[in-house]
Amino acid sequence: MSENKGVIYILTNPSFPEYVKIGYADDIDRRLSELNRTECTPFAFRVYATYAVKARLTDLKIHEMIDRINPALRSIDNVDGKRRVREFYAMSAEDAYLMFEAMAEIHGTTDLLVKIEPDKKQAEAEETAKEVKEIAKERLVPFSFDLVHIEPGEEVEFWYSMQKPSGIKCKVLDSKHIEYDGKEYSLTSFAAKMLNVKYNVAGPYYFKYKGEWLSAIRNRLGV
Repeated sequence: MSENKGVIYILTNPSFPEYVKIGYADDIDRRLSELNRTECTPFAFRVYATYAVKARLTDLKIHEMIDRINPALRSIDNVDGKRRVREFYAMSAEDAYLMFEAMAEIHGTTDLLVKIEPDKKQAEAEETAKEVKEIAKERLVPFSFDLVHIEPGEEVEFWYSMQKPSGIKCKVLDSKHIEYDGKEYSLTSFAAKMLNVKYNVAGPYYFKYKGEWLSAIRNRLGV
C-alpha cells in the first residue's frame, strides 16, 4: 500500500486562464468534484499536475511558501469590507509546474510529480474559452493586418482548430481582407464559411502567419 497521504495540486480553469489554483487534497478526485458542483464558472476545473506527499499537509503551508517567493501573485480582494485571501495565483500553469519540479528535484522525488494532459473534452473547453475571449476582443477593437504589421501580398494559413490544419493559404489584400480562390473575404467570413457555421466566430483565431497565430501575434504586440 502506498505511503502517500495526498497530493499538492495545480488546477486550471478556462474561465480564468490567468490564474491557477494551488492547494492540498487527501483525495484529489473528491476535491475536483466539489469544485465543479458550482454553477458560478462557465467551465470546469481540471487537474494540471499533482505532487504526491507522504505527510498530510494544510493549504496554509503551501500558500505561505509561495507567498514568501512572491506575495504579489496571490488573489486578494475586498468584499463588503472584508479582505479575502484565496488560493488562486496569477501565474501560468507551466510556471507553477516548474516550481513544483524544482521542489521535487531538491527532495529527490521527481517520480511523485505528474503532469496530466487534458482529455478531449477538456481540450475543447480550453479552445472554446480562448475563442470566446477573442470574440470579445474583436468587438472592442476589431483586428486588422495593420495592427500586427502584416503587409498586403503576404500569406496567412487557415486552421480548422488549434490541432487541425487545413493547408489552405490565403493572400492578404488590405488591412481587413484576404483572397482565396479569386474571391475576397474577411477573416471572420472565411472562417465561418470553412467551418460551415452561421454564428459569430473570431476570425483571427483560425489563422497563422509564419507559424504563429494571428491572435497570439496581437497579444504579443499588445494591440
